[in-house]
Amino acid sequence: MEKPIDPHSVPTQTFDWGIIKWLVKPEYTLGTGLTFGEVILLPGKGHERHNHPESEEILYVLSGEGEQMVNDEEPFTIKAGDTIYVSIGVYHSTINTGWEPLRLIALYNPAGAERALETAPDFQEVPAGQLAGLQRQAQ
Repeated sequence: MEKPIDPHSVPTQTFDWGIIKWLVKPEYTLGTGLTFGEVILLPGKGHERHNHPESEEILYVLSGEGEQMVNDEEPFTIKAGDTIYVSIGVYHSTINTGWEPLRLIALYNPAGAERALETAPDFQEVPAGQLAGLQRQAQ
């Protein structure tokens, strides 16, 4: 039996809009073909309109509330317990509209879509075992 994945054993990706901790991805988990992790969107922030040309995505809302757009259609409200499916290549965005962090589980199938995030101008990676800090913007 495989041991559980310790979140402290993998790096944390940080952005102006939040953080991501990929818990399962081919680079970490031998034999996997997908990517799975937790995304935290800061209040008033989000992952703006984008797509994944070669991967489908599933989002599951753990806590908080937000606004989800899929396929350039009218955005809809999301909350804890909601599941959002995004087909391959479909444009989508997720914005936190609440006062608390919006926590999501994200899954890409097949893996690979997460690599595009590493080219974002605000991307930084915090090494495994170190804590990623969240910082308020000046008003």
